[in-house]
Amino acid sequence: MTLTQQLITIGAAVLATVLTRFLPFLVFPAGKPTPKYIQYLGKVLPAAVFGMLIVYCFKNVTIFQGSHGLPELIAAASVIALHLWKRKMLLSIAGGTVLYMVLVQLVF
Repeated sequence: MTLTQQLITIGAAVLATVLTRFLPFLVFPAGKPTPKYIQYLGKVLPAAVFGMLIVYCFKNVTIFQGSHGLPELIAAASVIALHLWKRKMLLSIAGGTVLYMVLVQLVF
């Protein structure tokens, strides 16, 4: 990559970051009420994203070979249990990820 290409790439990344950070404040100013469809999306998108992540994580799991999907199922169960216990999303995700990596690297 030439120096010009590097500068253009960095500039594009900076511009995209600035736009995604400031655009919502410009489109939805503090004095105006937030539109109903944006409020609706704020309520339903988190669950939809997690649903897509679950499908993505389990899409290549084959129960008829290898570890039969046990590390994935154990890690997913630990994420659910941690979340029900502590209600901390970061703890749930990190705990499940660490457990999955330990299972894959040391057990299965």
